[in-house]
This record gives sequence, structure tokens and C-alpha cells, in this order.
Amino acid sequence: MGNQSIEKAIFAGGCFWCMVEPFDEQPGIISITSGYTGGDKPHPTYEEVCSNTTGHREAVEITFEPEVFPYTKLLELFWQQIDPTDPDGQFNDRGDSYRTAIYYTNEKQKELAESSKKSLAESGKFDQPIVTEILPAKPFYPAEEKHQDYYKKQSFHYQLYKKGSGRADFIKKHWKKKFSKDELKKILNPIQYHVTQENGTERPFMNEYWNNNKEGIYVDIVSGEPLFSTTDQYDAGCGWPSFTKPLNRQRIKENLDTSHGMRRIEVRSDEADSHLGHVFDDGPIDQGGMRYCINSAALRFIPKEKLAEEGLEQFLHLFN
Repeated sequence: MGNQSIEKAIFAGGCFWCMVEPFDEQPGIISITSGYTGGDKPHPTYEEVCSNTTGHREAVEITFEPEVFPYTKLLELFWQQIDPTDPDGQFNDRGDSYRTAIYYTNEKQKELAESSKKSLAESGKFDQPIVTEILPAKPFYPAEEKHQDYYKKQSFHYQLYKKGSGRADFIKKHWKKKFSKDELKKILNPIQYHVTQENGTERPFMNEYWNNNKEGIYVDIVSGEPLFSTTDQYDAGCGWPSFTKPLNRQRIKENLDTSHGMRRIEVRSDEADSHLGHVFDDGPIDQGGMRYCINSAALRFIPKEKLAEEGLEQFLHLFN
């Protein structure tokens, strides 16, 4: 972390189980704590907060390096997890403890939060008013240990809850990029379309990035979401770009693939649902043992010197 400054950001976005995953594994995020804030009762319990008698809301406290991941990007991510037009809770969770809020810890955060809220209101994305409150931070009380990193500890139940509550479908409807087949055929060349939309595979050793030796990151050719970095790329001898891990595990989905008489784990991007390739367990043992074998045609490479130009300056720290 060197001499870089460290700040805290506090967001209430309904159930705090769902407010950790989006920020986790992002560059510059040091820690994320689920807890309670906004009320006056010291050290409340989960049951007390849920009773809507303490004034507290479920929230997350994010410790981050603003020089790596600016507060403006945290705000963008926050809005993309919630229904900012709901004054009485979030999705199936009703009551004061589930109301949304941005708790600013300094005047600069307040200014940026208000500007961000105004931009969202003027964007026309929602028909109803943006009612998320912007409030001064009050004491933050960490929640019980069983609630910390819930999406990792109870991943199956978490996914069921996120879907069942209505949050997952809301995010997909309002925040995920949508492309028709006709649009994709216009912006993708034939091999890119075949790979990403028809689960195709390009030829080994005859694709753009299998032996790339420049520094930078790879984004989804369809949506532009950051997926992999050259810091995790290695020559696996297979003829396709190979990586020991993705930039952020929340940006990819892994599905069982039984096509061609084989049992493999397919890798798809989260936002655009692009077919990317497959993941195998024959990677470097000292780096986790995984090999993400990815089609070049599913990727667009952004060299490190152009990251800031593309609004991806938060990844520059990978190459310092």
C-alpha cells in the first residue's frame, strides 16, 4: 500500500449479505465489513436491528485506497446493486433497517455522492424519484461473525436468496448491458460471434493473444467488463491464452459442459454472458493449480499505457 491514503466508505443497500460480493476482489479494496449504522443504540444485535426499533440500517463499511479505486467508482458500483427509488426497503426486505443510504465520512465524499445521485436522477434510467439518502456517517458496528462474507460462507443459500428476493432480476433488468443478436453481428466479426454467442472454439496457435507478451488487461469483447490480466497469463503450451485466475471471480460464471462427449467446466462472462472458454485443474500448483483456457476472440486487449484512457486506471497498480 506504500504511502497511499486510506479511506472508509459506508453504504446501506438493503440486506448486507448482498453488498459485499460486488465490491470484493476489486483493486484497491482492503476490507469490507458487514454491520449496522445510522442509529443511536451502541453495539446492536442483528435481531434488534431487524426489529426496526434501533434506527440502524444494515450496511457495509469499505476500507479502500482512493488512489487505486476512486470513491466515484465505489458510488457507481453501489447504485448498480440497489433499487434507488424504493423508500421503504429493498426488494423483499421491508422496513427502516433495509432502506438505502450513502453515509459520507468527509465533505468530499458528500459532494461526490450528491453529484452522483443528481446524475442518476437526470439520466432517465428510472421513472420514479431517486430516494436514497445521503447522510453523515455515524458509528459503525460490525455485525456478528456469521454475517461476514456470507456470500462465501453460504454461497448456495446466498445465491438462492439473491435470486428469490428479486435483487438479481432487478440488477439484470436495469444495469446489465443488453444486445440483440442483430446488434452483435454488427459489432463482432464472424469468429468473435461464433465463440461468444455459439460456444465456439478458435484454432490453437492461430489466434491473436496466445503468445501476447505486452502488459495489460483483457476485457470482454462484448461488454468491456475487465476479465483477465497479463500478470496472471502464462504459456501453457496449448495454443490459447491461459491464466491462473480471473481479475475478479464475480465477473465470471462457471458451468458444467458435457458437449462433445466430455465433462468440462465452461467459463462465461457475468455481464454479457459471453462464452469465454474452459477452466482446468492442471495449472501451476504454486499459483493455485488452475488454468483458465480462454479464446482470444472473446477478449479485447488493453495495454497498460491505455488503461487510464479507457477509464480503467484502477488496474494500473498491477504493473507498478
